[in-house]
Amino acid sequence: MMTTVKAVLPGSPASKTKISPGDVLRRINGEKIGDVLDYKYYTYDSRLLLEFLGADNKLRFVRLRKKEGEDIGLEFQSFLMDKQRSCRNKCIFCFIDQLPGGMRDTLYYKDDDLRLSFLQGNYITLTNLSARDTDRIMRMKISPVNVSVHSMDPDIRAYMLGIKDGITGINTLKDLAAAGITLNCQIVCCPGVNDGQELQRTVRALSALGKGINSVSVVPVGLTKHREGLAQLRPFDRELALDTVSYIESIGRKHLKKRGSSVFFCADEMYIKAGLKLPPNEYYEDYPQLENGVGMMRLFITEFEKALRGHATSFSPFSIATGEAAVEYLTNLLKTASEKYGILMGSVYAIRNEFFGDSVTVSGLVTGGDIISQLKGRELGKRLLIPQNMLRAGDDVFLDNVRVSDVSEKLGVPVRVVRQDGADLLRVILGE
Repeated sequence: MMTTVKAVLPGSPASKTKISPGDVLRRINGEKIGDVLDYKYYTYDSRLLLEFLGADNKLRFVRLRKKEGEDIGLEFQSFLMDKQRSCRNKCIFCFIDQLPGGMRDTLYYKDDDLRLSFLQGNYITLTNLSARDTDRIMRMKISPVNVSVHSMDPDIRAYMLGIKDGITGINTLKDLAAAGITLNCQIVCCPGVNDGQELQRTVRALSALGKGINSVSVVPVGLTKHREGLAQLRPFDRELALDTVSYIESIGRKHLKKRGSSVFFCADEMYIKAGLKLPPNEYYEDYPQLENGVGMMRLFITEFEKALRGHATSFSPFSIATGEAAVEYLTNLLKTASEKYGILMGSVYAIRNEFFGDSVTVSGLVTGGDIISQLKGRELGKRLLIPQNMLRAGDDVFLDNVRVSDVSEKLGVPVRVVRQDGADLLRVILGE
């Protein structure tokens, strides 16, 4: 069972009891435990009565005292303590459907899980929630919930998600907002589908839901070259990107004046497509939509510039590999650092995305194979720097299964992975 205890953490409140690996957690203070949300919610109190089914198939009760909100220190057979919920939609813009074959199996899995929305910031469509799920969100005051909205028109939303019923998820969104649940929303904007006047209608509908809508990101649709058999979509051009940024910023100014927050933001990629400078640091408030690429580059620049202090005397030559969208920004940062410390012997290389197609310009989708083929024979200095977001989380593998060590071996230069942090880039450049 997925509520089976895998380990008891040393020094934790649970370690002072007779709870053992193999015990199955059934109830806490009389409440049935079905998944990680139940577990976290019902273990918040300072006094707990836990019901376990032991390895001998006998019920056992354990009383436990701890600080309110303190984790009791149990690890279970699965993170969710339940099966992960997969996505049942067939979105016309789904990036996973645009992946080529032969990649890691995990890359093709589509999740649409409320638990991962709350715990890890994943975006969900609300289309696979039951009435019990919705009731539990309200009862437990689960916030924030991150929602892929795209359109508030039932027919357009149904078309974009590839489902028959477009109204249920919209009604659920409205119910959650009315119940005081904090919602971060995402609009993947597809030219000719939910842009222009339709985007304006969606913005008005979300604005009408009040302060339950904490933030909304408007992200340009990402299209790879692997779209055989999929809906015909076109990318943003400069003119449409300009119009979209202008509209969203105007809406943001109205909300800022009315409620102290802009609420609506465009992703960095929209500004890049529009040929516009990024807004200043304060525009992004507390960066509520970083994972959607809203303000990511501005924060990176701010971190880099704040770290420009002290003295540095020696630099070994280096190079940076990045996506085409970030080249100008990184080049300017090196110029700024050179003005502070003297000439830096560094080069920034834009990696054209042959793997997914040249319309994909972000660094997070650059592959090891493209780096090798495009930097072979180039002057790389004594080290090659790459951003961490090119790699699988917690691993050293690119999306095309090439490893960092493979890149280093093929190019004959050490490869240094830099965190998604401007200050860390500067530290690595300076050899700290």
